[in-house]
Amino acid sequence: MAQERKIYTSFHDIPPREYMYFPKGTLDAGKPGKFSKIETTHILISVLVLTIAFSFWLSGGLIVNTNLNLIVNSIPYAFAGVLTGFFFHEMSHKFMAQKFGLWAEYRLFPLGLILALGLSVFAGLVFAAPGAVMFMGGSRYHETGKIAMAGPLSNIIIAFITFPLYYFVFFETQIGAMFGFICLINALFAVFNLLPFGPLDGVKVVRWNATVWIMLFIVAVTIFILIWLGFSPSI
Repeated sequence: MAQERKIYTSFHDIPPREYMYFPKGTLDAGKPGKFSKIETTHILISVLVLTIAFSFWLSGGLIVNTNLNLIVNSIPYAFAGVLTGFFFHEMSHKFMAQKFGLWAEYRLFPLGLILALGLSVFAGLVFAAPGAVMFMGGSRYHETGKIAMAGPLSNIIIAFITFPLYYFVFFETQIGAMFGFICLINALFAVFNLLPFGPLDGVKVVRWNATVWIMLFIVAVTIFILIWLGFSPSI
């Protein structure tokens, strides 16, 4: 007997109304590999705001640092971290959902972006809840678990690749610092999103397959600890 489909409106179960609106043509754009104009706009805004936020975070925020050159020099690192950590994470959710025949698009969360920008600019802290991939069409239990897994798994893969590049190929070089930062951000994203509570990915992965969750979490935490202890940025 075919497993009954369960209907979801938000991948991260976040209720604000601003998440769910579908201007004319966006539902047609929900085909595999397709992006609507509104989704593209939301992605670009999120990447821009997060890049600025991470730039101030790297430079310590205005309370600690008012050196404009240091903030500007942080932008390439911030962009690389946001692109690989945030963008690839969300797109992994999107493409996995589309693989299962679901409509899936990213929607930004305005208050989350404002909070991330404000904290980073003035306090040098980053707590980002920029948005989430929304999906519709009904997903089976195991499909929801695999969609949830896809995001942190992409972060783990990127961290796993950049870790040896930092330590064994480009150590104590400018490009090495870039790889180290990418590894750190992706490991952090993986660990955080795999936490098994709230609306995070870890909850859905545990419900689907606890063994898979344990394996992913151990790998993510291990890489994060190793890179955290040894990473020394030279911006």
